[in-house]
Amino acid sequence: MTIRIEKKIVNYKVREKEQAEKDTAAEEQPVAKKAEIIRMHEKLERPEGMECLEGATYKIRTPLDDHALYVTINDIVLNAGTEHEQRRPFEIFINSKNMDHFQWIVALTRVMSAVFRKGGDVTFLSEELQAVFDPKGGYFKPGGRFVPSIVADIGAVLEHHLKRIGLLEPDELSEQQQLILEQKRAEAEAREKQDGPAEKKTIGEVGRADAGQGSEASYPASATLCFKCNTRAMVLLDGCQTCLACGYSKCG
Repeated sequence: MTIRIEKKIVNYKVREKEQAEKDTAAEEQPVAKKAEIIRMHEKLERPEGMECLEGATYKIRTPLDDHALYVTINDIVLNAGTEHEQRRPFEIFINSKNMDHFQWIVALTRVMSAVFRKGGDVTFLSEELQAVFDPKGGYFKPGGRFVPSIVADIGAVLEHHLKRIGLLEPDELSEQQQLILEQKRAEAEAREKQDGPAEKKTIGEVGRADAGQGSEASYPASATLCFKCNTRAMVLLDGCQTCLACGYSKCG
């Protein structure tokens, strides 16, 4: 077939016949469509045929109430079986026998579930909840960790769940750091045993006061509250305040 060239030729390229056939075949071959990535949004519903979602239930026991709180967080798996598979929180429920907290618990869980289904970064919820302080004062959890309010306790549970499903990086200490803290802890306990009777009596009183707030003697009785992890685990070692729980030190 003869083709008439009406424009001025300004450039040219010589192609081998075999290469030209390969290029033509590649152009004619249909391009395979990539799988559509499903992202979290407010219109996303439960998968068809699945009336249940995977989740976990956490128990919160506080010294402020005789009845425990049971926090259930259900997750949805997006893009299952693909390289983009991701587990996201879908809804949250809180149950308790104490009806005094019924109104704000229902409001809190509905708002949190709506934020989960909205999509995007939901990790900020745990930070915001843990920053809520009770004007009547907080309490100590077993192990000496201070919790400023029940809402903050719920935020800590949410943070733990987000770490379990991979939305937050776990802040665990390395084996070497754990060995150093265990050594420092043994030194602090040995030093307390060498203290005089008067100081021992004071330490015992402090320990009983903590036990009355729901704390366990898992750290030296003379330990103070850490500003970073809110755990009563700060001790004076080598002239520097060091936390035996998270490794924080005022001396760097």
